[in-house]
Amino acid sequence: MADETITTTGIAAHGASRLPSVEIDSFNVELKDEQGFLGDRANKAAFRDILEKWRKPLRKSGEDPFGNEPSEKISKKELDAVLTDDDPRAAAIVHSAIEEFSQELAHVTRRFLKTKAWEKTERIVVGGGFSDSRLGEVAIARTEIIIKAEGFKVEILPIVHDPDDAGLIGALHLAPSWIFEGNDSILAVDIGGTNIRCGVVETCAKKSPDFSKARVWKSSLWRHVDDEPSRADAVKRLVKMLKDLTAKAEKEGFTLAPFIGIACPGVIERDGSIEKGAQNLPGNWESSKFNLPASLVDAIPNIGEHDTAIVMHNDGVVQGLSQIPFIKDVKRWGVLTIGTGLGNARFTNRNGKG
Repeated sequence: MADETITTTGIAAHGASRLPSVEIDSFNVELKDEQGFLGDRANKAAFRDILEKWRKPLRKSGEDPFGNEPSEKISKKELDAVLTDDDPRAAAIVHSAIEEFSQELAHVTRRFLKTKAWEKTERIVVGGGFSDSRLGEVAIARTEIIIKAEGFKVEILPIVHDPDDAGLIGALHLAPSWIFEGNDSILAVDIGGTNIRCGVVETCAKKSPDFSKARVWKSSLWRHVDDEPSRADAVKRLVKMLKDLTAKAEKEGFTLAPFIGIACPGVIERDGSIEKGAQNLPGNWESSKFNLPASLVDAIPNIGEHDTAIVMHNDGVVQGLSQIPFIKDVKRWGVLTIGTGLGNARFTNRNGKG
């Protein structure tokens, strides 16, 4: 992790611990216990495993309300509907899964709160795809109750934005303020173990200089896990997505800043390489011979009339950064992102509580 902001691919360090609005106290911490990585107990796959566990007793007697549908294929929308449907057995299964998952998430949260980097945390926002559902909201609320019952004085809340948008909007906070002078939007990339999403993020700075009204104007999604591409092919596809979005934004009249913000799994080094944590990405992204920001600058050397500048940071960090305008009333706060893994980061607002 970089100790300070430095100049690399244009304007700032990748993976920096100091950003314009916050200090990043820790990110991508991999806690372990006797069962392995704690994050594996509170991610999307863990919830599906728990759901399957509670379906088994009824399946054996032919009474499973979900029939033969695999647990990993049941949509969040379907599970949300079950919570208010007339079938008490189906609702009981989902509530049982929520309760057990909440206990696991509380266990993981407790371990984070006991680390030095997470001391005095006042609020935790929970993002990732799981949070964007009623069952996710209930699990988050239940986790907060469990944690508070144990004496911890911390709020646990769902992330403000749609999690898909948060991973793009947070990229605004990677850039220095001067880069937005005369520009109204940026390109942002959110790389995950399943999908790569690119978007044009409109700053809406005239309405809200703190980016509280920022929005994703247009985005494109590639589910790379289905295609199993090589690393080189993944980069080519990413470049094409960014060029297509650039053309659409310019046609619509947006003035893109010469900046691309990237959210990527793993421990991001100041030169843009990835030390570890990128095992779910296509190909070997941890190779010393691979540098994504440098590859993108080579492929997209200019945006408008200016040289392209790129800053890359951990995906959990970037999703957390989207909350900066809404979390000025506390000094120390964290983010947990429930997705393919369990992303995590802890922040300290640089301007106290304001």
